[in-house]
Amino acid sequence: MFDVSNCELTRYPSKVLATKSAKIDKIDDNIKALAEKMIDIMVEAEGIGLAGPQAGVGLQIFVISLDGTREKARVYINPVVEGFGSMTTMQEGCLSFPKIFVNIKRHSQAKVRATDLDGNEFTEEADGLYAKCLQHEYDHLIGITIADRMGRLGRIKFRKELNELRELYGQK
Repeated sequence: MFDVSNCELTRYPSKVLATKSAKIDKIDDNIKALAEKMIDIMVEAEGIGLAGPQAGVGLQIFVISLDGTREKARVYINPVVEGFGSMTTMQEGCLSFPKIFVNIKRHSQAKVRATDLDGNEFTEEADGLYAKCLQHEYDHLIGITIADRMGRLGRIKFRKELNELRELYGQK
């Protein structure tokens, strides 16, 4: 159990960001409140996606709103995301890594199977930004961050920023 009122944007190098998230067994009022809180965090931080670990909760849930609005936000519970199609590179940022924008290679398309807040399962295929966002948020649920995805040059380029985040939010 967790206290939704304590949920806030989690920054690198928090351990929850590097840990595989647990499946959600039951969609109750606490999970619904968590989803609402995550949408609030995402919109306030001007993001387009946010995963449970980024709110400090190691559960398999993420929210996406490609236009960054609460009205278009969608909740994905226990999602499974599979990338397919050609590999393309796109610049990505992450709310848990402020000021870092790095080129990440991902599949151009993705398929997601998840459950919504009403307990209904759904499957969708996506391309472009939506496909990249699904893959990015799913990475958070399996303990992978953009720091893990960036190449050697990215780590060198953003060494100062990563070190500052370690000093501010965690270990050195």
